[in-house]
Amino acid sequence: MDTLQTAQSHTDTPACCTSAPVAVIDEQEAQRKARILKAFADPKRLQLLSIIKAGDGGETCVCDMTEPLGLGQPTVSHHLKILVDAGLLSRQRRGTWAYYSLVPGALEIAAHELMHL
Repeated sequence: MDTLQTAQSHTDTPACCTSAPVAVIDEQEAQRKARILKAFADPKRLQLLSIIKAGDGGETCVCDMTEPLGLGQPTVSHHLKILVDAGLLSRQRRGTWAYYSLVPGALEIAAHELMHL
């Protein structure tokens, strides 16, 4: 290949990095989606969601979640806080106990959001 052909082949090829990539989601939305992913990323949290969903009336007392998971109450409370912060669960205090329930539509909304990154 001569010099002229080499020069032409470089000019005929579109430039790879002509502009900086554009972020599709902003930082705040990325943080929110990361919280959801973090909530789903732990097997114990998935078990908690399952326990709560199957609970009587769609809610479960924190006192009923430690034994099925084989975890102490502080650890279960930590996992529940992550699920609440992700917007998946709501918490209601009744005396000394806290009852957790799924936020209506939260699992469907989370699935939709994560499918549309």
